[in-house]
Amino acid sequence: MGAERKLPPVTGPGRIDTEFAAPQLASDRLTPTSPEPLISFVVPAYNEASSLQDVLQRVYTLPLRAEVIAVDDGSTDRTAEILERFAESHGLIVIRHERNRGKGAAVRTGIARSTGEVVLIQDADMEYDPSDVPDLIRPIVEGYADVVYGSRLTGGRPQRAYMFWHLLGNRLLALLTNVLWNTTLSDMETGYKAFRGELVRSFELTEDDFRIEPEITAQVLDRKLRLYQLPIAYYGRAYDEGKKIGWRDGPPAVWTLLRLRFGSSRRRRSG
Repeated sequence: MGAERKLPPVTGPGRIDTEFAAPQLASDRLTPTSPEPLISFVVPAYNEASSLQDVLQRVYTLPLRAEVIAVDDGSTDRTAEILERFAESHGLIVIRHERNRGKGAAVRTGIARSTGEVVLIQDADMEYDPSDVPDLIRPIVEGYADVVYGSRLTGGRPQRAYMFWHLLGNRLLALLTNVLWNTTLSDMETGYKAFRGELVRSFELTEDDFRIEPEITAQVLDRKLRLYQLPIAYYGRAYDEGKKIGWRDGPPAVWTLLRLRFGSSRRRRSG
């Protein structure tokens, strides 16, 4: 397990750059039963005791009406203890997998339990800064986006200089996604993805591991949902700090993109 890591102090909510400020579509605005929409945070966690407390504290200090769902994916460290403490003090919803099944399985479990008008995936490490969340969800709340990806590769927010081969792999996966679906996505593998709740709960997701990222993206693009991307801060971890995804996850991601793209094309032709 890596040493405890902390993000720079939160300086307040960010902003949506003017290039993303699309006209407000009143008919598509979320219409929650209470004055503000419920935001469901899905937090997959596997042996993240060194960072989990800081992440949850930052989430709970956001000026949002939040439902936080943590899925302990069979952790063997103090993750379960930390989650139980937050369940008692903050009303955190905790779901536990008896064995480690993978990030995809944890994400699917959390999405199925969510009830919010907006669902956002929040990793339990310290790579993604929750202070970016108000910007990420705003296009959905204001009605002109169905899905928003937080991009680590568009600039404009603090970025830790991290592994070259990891960066190259992310860019190649984004390029393949863009070629296959004729889109302009900059960061398909980002851990920050936000969705209209009723849409993501209708996705037919099956992957248990990191292939959940291309599977989600394929469903978003196949359904021609309104997808936006916004720059986010990124504080990437090294492997000795607990980073789990690696080069071995690249080929399965490529295969998943190809399988889902051409499989969906065949289904449309046969239909």
